[in-house]
Amino acid sequence: MTEDTIENGKPLAIVSYLTVIGVIVAYFLNKNNDNNPFTNFHVRQSLGIWLTFHALAIVVSTLDMSLVRLVFYFCFGVLLIYGFINAVAGNDQEVPIVGNLYQKIFSGLGN
Repeated sequence: MTEDTIENGKPLAIVSYLTVIGVIVAYFLNKNNDNNPFTNFHVRQSLGIWLTFHALAIVVSTLDMSLVRLVFYFCFGVLLIYGFINAVAGNDQEVPIVGNLYQKIFSGLGN
């Protein structure tokens, strides 16, 4: 990716990590504007993080163990912060452990 592509895609890439609504907003704004590959990369990453978070939150919320819930929130917080920092820095680096999986699952998103 060129520097110009990264700089143009940064704002929407950053928005995608803020909330689930941010992912939707970033996706549609990017799709309607220039379909920036940098933004597409980060939309796939953040969408995967948010969907996994909500799917696992249903399971974790049924457990009556505070430590498990604390570890769960901490792990997803780290993934979101990692992705957010990469978006701000202009890196297209996948989040640890699950980033490659998200890129494969959502490969058709944004193309």
